[in-house]
Amino acid sequence: MRYLPLTDSDRGEMLAKVGASSIDDLFVDVPEDARLNGPIEGLPMHMSEMAVERHMRTLSKKNLAAADAPFFLGAGAYRHHIPASVDHLIQRGEFLTAYTPYQPEIAQGTLQMLFEFQTQVAKLYGCAVANASMYDGSTACWEAVAMASRVTRRKRVVLSGALHPHYAEVVKTMAKFTQDEIGDSLPALQAEPDNQGLITRIDDETSCVVVQYPDIFGRIPDLAEIAEAAHAKGALLIAVNTEPVALGAIKSPGELGADIVVGEGQALGVGLQFGGPYLGLFAVRDKKHVRQMPGRLCGETQDAEGKRGYVLTLSTREQHIRREKATSNICTNSGLCALAFNIHLTLLGEKGLRRLAAENHRLACIAADRLVQVPGVELLNGTFINEFTLRLGQNARAVVRKLADQGVLAGVSLGRLYPGVDGLSDGLLVAVTETTSEEDIETLASALEEALS
Repeated sequence: MRYLPLTDSDRGEMLAKVGASSIDDLFVDVPEDARLNGPIEGLPMHMSEMAVERHMRTLSKKNLAAADAPFFLGAGAYRHHIPASVDHLIQRGEFLTAYTPYQPEIAQGTLQMLFEFQTQVAKLYGCAVANASMYDGSTACWEAVAMASRVTRRKRVVLSGALHPHYAEVVKTMAKFTQDEIGDSLPALQAEPDNQGLITRIDDETSCVVVQYPDIFGRIPDLAEIAEAAHAKGALLIAVNTEPVALGAIKSPGELGADIVVGEGQALGVGLQFGGPYLGLFAVRDKKHVRQMPGRLCGETQDAEGKRGYVLTLSTREQHIRREKATSNICTNSGLCALAFNIHLTLLGEKGLRRLAAENHRLACIAADRLVQVPGVELLNGTFINEFTLRLGQNARAVVRKLADQGVLAGVSLGRLYPGVDGLSDGLLVAVTETTSEEDIETLASALEEALS
């Protein structure tokens, strides 16, 4: 039985309050052809619980899990080994059932965890302050753009062509409601990033420049050069990192001059999980910008007896009284994912992270060297950590499907990331991590050679 406590009069009063003539007015932003006019075709109206379970088990058997095949997918979501202790600890009742601490004085354990998480992110990113997490990397990227607009009081945003296209789409979607002018471009398929081409797009009206590090093709841009050019025009540099393990091998974005650093934390502790939930990371290099940060910030203090305690130092969300003055409408944080990240990175430590990054790079070099031996395959990258781009000389999407049918998850085709864009359809993005064996690499090379012949 449906529970509909509101009367027609109640609904009419609510619509009048928001200035809508009907419920349909609330959906005007949804394109007409995307709206349902009735039940979903082919979906049964009802089934028994046992029948639904049976049906869902049948559907699940169609999945090819990452651990069940040679796996080379990346492009913002990575398979790494997650120690069993991570899952064990996050399932403790005090963590698993805890929600966002609206009464922080009675949530000391949660606040301490978030404080330690912030410290880890700040150190990883080379920044002064990090917040208590965001939804995911793409929305964190948008929040950084919005923050840059507030700080600089400008509205023009320059996106690198080598920014993950899904991140760019999120930024462009949200900018429709803030009147920010988004300047993007298509990526240049060359061995090194086109830093000079990006720098020439920065002008005196630019609020920020958004650069991925490493970029969508696995290349490593010179952030210091871009930061200098952006600062000369009074703009901020936003660095986006989708693979935190890579930062164990290269300098941190903050160390190279990035003003705001954001990214996806999924690679540490969280797992692929068929696409979510994930974990957004957000940090700033200069403490003077902290009040413009979105989300929440936990701090350490002392109570009246001199004992260490933790507090919500800043709560800039609309739910924490700020209302229309809030810097963000983020309604929660990925607390459990942040805890998983925290535990995994704690278990690794700085030396462990560096060793992990080095092992990723070693295996990626082995893979690149072997794959370019396949006739017709060309390596795009001049530099990379654990992800690189190949040119196959033919449609990469078709090749990926063919290899998937053989039980090999070969990578992400650029045609999938950039549908309909000329000159990119033969590109294949390959990610290699410590979970990849040399046998997996040989299997991919053999399957690729057969598919391209």
